[in-house]
Amino acid sequence: MARMHARKKGKSASHRPPATENPEWVPYSAEDIKEKVVSMANDGASSAMIGLVLRDQHAIPDVKLATGKTITEIMVENDLLPAIPEDMANLMRKAINLSGHLKEHRMDVSNKRALQLVESRIRRLEKYYKKKGVLSPRWKYSIKTAELMLK
Repeated sequence: MARMHARKKGKSASHRPPATENPEWVPYSAEDIKEKVVSMANDGASSAMIGLVLRDQHAIPDVKLATGKTITEIMVENDLLPAIPEDMANLMRKAINLSGHLKEHRMDVSNKRALQLVESRIRRLEKYYKKKGVLSPRWKYSIKTAELMLK
């Protein structure tokens, strides 16, 4: 598949081999893993960070194979999902950093273009999440509201 904002084709990469069951060397039960996910989510960790910590520090290669649910599904069950989806929040942080840079360096044309591209991705995600019902229909992106929400 082609890239969104570049005139290049996609890049091939390695894929995880298909696994159908949890490896026997995983030291935790499904309930222990769910408790770890809930405790890390209560501490404010994102789902991506929770997955990295479980993989690297607790030797849990795949939460879905171990529990039958994804990290996000476990967070939804326990009402721990943030108000703004994680991918959109990351793009909004990037836009905040770019706009802060542009306030100091007004003639930085390449970063102006980068800010436009990031904001277009945010608006595209906004439309998608409104259609899916994740965001309210009245929610509107602006850099000022993003700064208030995320900082």
